[in-house]
Amino acid sequence: MKYPVLLSLFILCLFSCKQKKKEPEKKYVSVLSLVKAQVAHIDTSLYAIVKIVSTDSLHQDTAYIRREDFAAEAREFLEIPDLSDKKIARRFKEETLYDNSINRVVITYTPENPDKEIIQKQELLVVPDPLLGDRVTNIIITSSVSNRDSSVQKNMLWQMDKSFQVVTTRRLPGQPETVTTTQVTWNEGFDQ
Repeated sequence: MKYPVLLSLFILCLFSCKQKKKEPEKKYVSVLSLVKAQVAHIDTSLYAIVKIVSTDSLHQDTAYIRREDFAAEAREFLEIPDLSDKKIARRFKEETLYDNSINRVVITYTPENPDKEIIQKQELLVVPDPLLGDRVTNIIITSSVSNRDSSVQKNMLWQMDKSFQVVTTRRLPGQPETVTTTQVTWNEGFDQ
């Protein structure tokens, strides 16, 4: 009599353990895919690509970039986590709001555990258009890497079909903070 009761409890426990609540599947916009599409387009274009690098607003270098080198220049954007991957999406949460002052939908992805992620925010600014379809205009990414004696923070902006910018702030022990701004532009003079 004792064994059938234990067997019933075991089966009940086993069944209830398998009935875990499933977390709803997260389907996020792939910021990485948007950037890759831009890079692929520029790779086949005839745009003049210009790179401007300034350090601490004191020194500025300007150079033309070959199309073949554009992907290397956009490396920081091409290394962000792809939120369309379910395993990565689980580590992030999404917030969507409409900002009436700029007439944009703002989609923000932030990590569930910021201490465990380099990318602290991925943000999309979207122009809502019911006739032509919604259009992403800007991508904003913030990353941060710190250890006990130094830190590097990057604020990155990608303006669709126009330019990208990376502002890197470095804090090293015993040295003054340095801020380097890299801006790469293409398709200048054309409104899209």
